[in-house]
Amino acid sequence: ARPGERTIRTRRVAILVADGVNGESARAIHAGLAREEAVPRFVGLRLGRVQSTDGNQIEVDVTAEAMPSVLFDAVVVPGGHEDMVKVFANAGPVLEFIGQQYRHCKPILVLGNGRAVAERAGVKLVLRSGELDSGVLYFQEDNFGEVLPQFVEAIAAHRHFARETDPPQV
Repeated sequence: ARPGERTIRTRRVAILVADGVNGESARAIHAGLAREEAVPRFVGLRLGRVQSTDGNQIEVDVTAEAMPSVLFDAVVVPGGHEDMVKVFANAGPVLEFIGQQYRHCKPILVLGNGRAVAERAGVKLVLRSGELDSGVLYFQEDNFGEVLPQFVEAIAAHRHFARETDPPQV
């Protein structure tokens, strides 16, 4: 991407996955981002395949520890089976990954019950001013028509500095 472009071409987007992830939404977001010439990657806690809720497997591209959040321009926190949400909500590398994305004012897409994971990582949907954070998008799993265009717009903005605090709050 070149300065001044309002596209997401070449932007790296992490899509967090583990056993029990909603595979339909994870693959739909991945395909939509690829069509926009972004570089989506399935990020997990371990390499290999994860079993999604639709019975299909998703190949993990990289782990959260091997490729930290600073190397990504945005993150997707998908929903899924409650067991997956519990795994993510108790996994330090995942919480740190999401928290660093938030702290660095990067776009975050939260789907369905992935909201519990995002909140556990410190993500807030509302700014201190009371306004909605334009860089944190929350949707139920079945709103694919609305999800992708708004997420693409948030990624194209690159950073959402309205949430920035200096020094960072602990």
